[in-house]
Amino acid sequence: MQGTVKMYDPATREGIVVLDTDRSELVLASDALTGSLFRMLRQGQRVVFDLDASGHATHVRTGSEPDLGIPTAEI
Repeated sequence: MQGTVKMYDPATREGIVVLDTDRSELVLASDALTGSLFRMLRQGQRVVFDLDASGHATHVRTGSEPDLGIPTAEI
């Protein structure tokens, strides 16, 4: 799923992502950034994420990470 970060508080790790398809607001899971390239998120940032069983956004990543099958430059 894709969306835009509406808000994120790095101190509490709480945030909201707005889903692209229907503009619904999804709460970020407390571990949403675990294993991600992100250390924090900023308002307006575009992200790709999964939904967990409770409907929280989790596994937040960018659209250029290898798991999406998009070529990236090797360093």
